[in-house]
Amino acid sequence: MVRIAGVNLPDNKKFEFSLARIYGVGRALAKKIAKEEHIALDRRMNDLTTGEINRVQKYLEQSLSVEGALRRQIALNIRRLKDIGSWRGYRHMRGLPVRGQRTKTNSRTRRGNVRKTMMSGKRTMEKK
Repeated sequence: MVRIAGVNLPDNKKFEFSLARIYGVGRALAKKIAKEEHIALDRRMNDLTTGEINRVQKYLEQSLSVEGALRRQIALNIRRLKDIGSWRGYRHMRGLPVRGQRTKTNSRTRRGNVRKTMMSGKRTMEKK
């Protein structure tokens, strides 16, 4: 297995898909890296030489923030929004959709599967 940026990349996958396993690198960025480092996209990870792997790793370290550094940066941005009391920070604190989506319906991902209907929380009547 090839290890780049602290992630074990699968050997049997093509370069483009394998590199996209790194947090912060998608398929488009993997294609760009392959073009700049002169690596064919149809090559598999186990076919790459150590020199090519080192060039890719050096490119990721110098020009991009990936994995832990990117996660920390995103967490700091969210914490800053919460501290200044912005609307987006408030939505993050409450666990609600941040980017203007509707919440009457279709917000199950952020809120969890909470059903807020008229009869869902009602107690049953006692029989006399």
